[in-house]
Amino acid sequence: MPGLDFDPIDRAAELWQERVGDATSMRLATSIMRVHQILLARLDGALKPFGITFARYEVLRLLSFSSSGSLPLSKIGERLMVHPTSVTNVIDRLVADGLVDRNVDPSDRRRALASLTPAGRTVLEEATEALVSLDFGLGDVSAEHRATIHELLTPLRRGDWA
Repeated sequence: MPGLDFDPIDRAAELWQERVGDATSMRLATSIMRVHQILLARLDGALKPFGITFARYEVLRLLSFSSSGSLPLSKIGERLMVHPTSVTNVIDRLVADGLVDRNVDPSDRRRALASLTPAGRTVLEEATEALVSLDFGLGDVSAEHRATIHELLTPLRRGDWA
């Protein structure tokens, strides 16, 4: 650990085990959260020159994958597995930055559609180059370990852990 001569999560787990009980779940959850914080800081740092966060990048990339060029906000939330309020906040910011347009769905006026603007496509392509060159913040993890970690986390992410 940078700056520490011990692993704070392992130390917390030892104390948890002594004072509370089984530390297995606490240690795993805390480890996942710490890895999330580390990766998000790396990714957001790489994206900062483009004026976006990783959450905004994900929306831009998702929109770029759409065959119609636009997606309902509800579909964005489903695909990114985030709360509708979070989608609205990200879209509001992307619209304000001129990277996304928001329009009423002509086939269902109750629905809002988001689509990339030309400026959004430019930022997306430049930001993608930055993330790829950073190897999505995982350059220090072997390809074999990346595949194993992904495989282990997939059931948890999908909610079908047995």
